[in-house]
Order: sequence, then C-alpha cells, then structure tokens
Amino acid sequence: MRALITGIGGQDGSYLAELLLEHGYEVAGIVPRPASAYENLAGVVDRIETLEADLLDEGALARVLRERRPTEVYNLASPSFVPASWEQPVRTAEFAAVGVTALLEAIRAVDPSIRMYQASSSEIFGEPNEVPQTEATALRPVTPYGVAKAYGHLIVGSYRRRYGLHASAGILYNHESPRRPTDFLPSKVAHAAAAISLGRQKELTVGDLDARRDWGYAGDYVEAMRRMLQQDEAGDYVIATGVLHSVRDLVELAFSHVGLEWRDHVRVDEALLRGPAELHDLVGDAGKAEARLGWTPRVGFEDLVRLLVDAALERLTSS
Repeated sequence: MRALITGIGGQDGSYLAELLLEHGYEVAGIVPRPASAYENLAGVVDRIETLEADLLDEGALARVLRERRPTEVYNLASPSFVPASWEQPVRTAEFAAVGVTALLEAIRAVDPSIRMYQASSSEIFGEPNEVPQTEATALRPVTPYGVAKAYGHLIVGSYRRRYGLHASAGILYNHESPRRPTDFLPSKVAHAAAAISLGRQKELTVGDLDARRDWGYAGDYVEAMRRMLQQDEAGDYVIATGVLHSVRDLVELAFSHVGLEWRDHVRVDEALLRGPAELHDLVGDAGKAEARLGWTPRVGFEDLVRLLVDAALERLTSS
C-alpha cells in the first residue's frame, strides 16, 4: 500500500504518517518546505518521502500522482486555525475549497481507483439545527473556514456520486495533541499552566469560560481516517467524542494537574471573545463510525488535558 498525505507536516498529517508506517505503508507527503523544517516529522523523516507541489495546480497534482502511484490519498492540507480565516478568507477558500476540487480532478484523470480521504470539519454545521450532529445534519457554517470546508465536503460527495470515486469525508470535531501550536486554546491553556507552575509566566488570559467544545485526541482520530479508506464503499463519517466540556473544565483540569488553583492565575479578557461567530452546541454523534468502522475514541478528556500539560512541562524543562 502506498499513501500520499497533503499537509503531512501538521498535527494530523504527522500522526497519520506514523500510523500508516506501522501498518506497512510506503508514505509520501506534500510539504511547502523541506521535511527537516517540521518538528512533528522528526521521528519519521528518514522513513517517508516528501515533495513540493502546488496544491491548487491540478496539473502538478496529476504529475505527483503519476510519479508516486499512491493507492490512498489523504487530503489534510488546509488552514486549520479558524479565527484566522477571517483575516485570510481568500487563502482559506483556495485551499479548503479549490484545492479539494483540483485534487479530485487529478485523481479522476490519473487513476480513479485511488481512494481519497477529505478532512472535513464540524465547522460545516456552524449553528446546528439539532444536537448532537450526525452525517445527515444540515450544513449551516458561519465562518469563512466553515463555509470553505462545507464546499469541500459537498464536492467530495458530488464526485463520489457522479464519477464513482472512493472518496470519503471525515467530519472531525476538535481534536488536540502536544503537536498543536499554542494558537489553539487547549495547547495555550496547557502551556500556561505548566509555565506558571515553573514560575515562567504570571497569568493566562482567556475569553468565554462557558464556551463548550467536543474535544478529542488527534492520535485517535487519524485511526478513523485510515479505517474509512478500508471500507468497500466510501461515505461521510462524524468523528467525535459525543461529550461537551467547557473552557472552565479545561482550565480547572490543567491547573489542578500542576497543583494550582486556576482562579488565582486566570483572567477573562472579553477582547478574546469570538462574538457572533462563536459556535455553540457543536457535539458529534459518532454512531455511524462505531457501527461501520469499529471506531471509538480511546483517550478521554481528562487524560487528554493531562497529556497536554505533561508535554508542555517536558518542553519547558528541557529548553
């Protein structure tokens, strides 16, 4: 088996590369910079091939497919920090919408038997009309990222129906790991708790303590991606824990793990609120994934938070 991963240097791409290598795959990835520049790939850089290609150029993608002859393609390349999509809406649309279409066209032209995974997102539901959400929930995105991801999600289904491609979309809810940058709230909180406990930081500022998310572990979620492409038929799957936790829960767990009372160190800054674009009640029902893929999350919320804090402590004490 040969796999091609776009966005291999990111959190999900690096975990997926490690997983596929464990299953005996030959793994190649598309990166905008040399693989050595990606800390996430340090453990596998000598076992994967990397190449540069314009992800918006259908011809360039077709050349990569002809040269590498992958049996599976995992499309993970996309801006992933949602608030930044308001600052770069055109770039977000290009990669999360146009790039998906270019890849589908390249697969169709070169080898329609290639199986493709598309990284969709819970952001496509935006302000959902039902809780929890399933694969049948109406799409109501409210951010540029969510709108672009909704296009990517729908075009995958369109090509699946029109051309019979084995193209699946994973509707992934928030999933974290020590490989996330501190732009993402769980990593920001974990880093702050660790740094404050070591006397390297004074306080943590957050927005809405009552905001709630369905948070899972990235290492679990890439296993769901792999399993989707092993099915006889392609389809869409919600990948989630099915449990909501508040920012307050996150902060309390992180600070208690290092023996601190969070109220003594956390300040609420209303400037950090996302306002009308704040999402509510995004929690997924992964029943289809459990029934058809045999997938369930293994790492719970409390273990995830401890994992993030321990990783932050290790980074800080070794630097």
